[in-house]
Amino acid sequence: MRNGINWPVFGPELITAIAETLLMVGVALAAAGVFGTALGVLLYVTRRGGLLANPVLFNVVNVVINIIRPIPFIIFITLMAPVTYALVRASFGTPAIIVPLAVAASVAFARIVEQNLVAIDPGVIEAARAMGASRWRIIWSLLVPEALGPLILGFTFMFVAIMDASAASALIAGGGLGELAIVQGYNRFNFAVIAVCVLTIVLIVQIGQFVGNRLARRALRH
Repeated sequence: MRNGINWPVFGPELITAIAETLLMVGVALAAAGVFGTALGVLLYVTRRGGLLANPVLFNVVNVVINIIRPIPFIIFITLMAPVTYALVRASFGTPAIIVPLAVAASVAFARIVEQNLVAIDPGVIEAARAMGASRWRIIWSLLVPEALGPLILGFTFMFVAIMDASAASALIAGGGLGELAIVQGYNRFNFAVIAVCVLTIVLIVQIGQFVGNRLARRALRH
């Protein structure tokens, strides 16, 4: 059992792993912010009685999300392999893990967006419609800003969840702190490496949680 760390060698590897983790998490978060928000709004407005009620479209999107969400991420990586290869021409490496991460994050955040929009007082929407506001203006100028605080908290939750899922990158040599902890730590029985990787992940999560909570409080005050 080895518990020492050769910092001249491990230091650059750690920095590279941090950069890879931030890259995959950042891209997945961006995808969740764009596609997850769009899907969540679509679910809300197309539900029965919604601003753009379309039960067929709602049911299709709802079923797809319900199918994807419960799949364990490690299995989801395998299921997404053909799509991943078609998009990035790679089955291994950081780009190959970003695709399933982005899809899973978008689907999960879509449900968070929908749930927060459903919680908005219907009276606010009716008042806006009575004042002559168009449906699209209500969606982007009223609904999303009204739920902004809770949405930021949900986005912060997604950040933590994606950090957790990114550890599965070791399955396809995707890089990042998760792979570093497994390959350089667990496989070599070097628990000092595991400890450093875990502490680094915890630090990144705490920083993200702090920033997210501050932004959410600011949004809720307005």
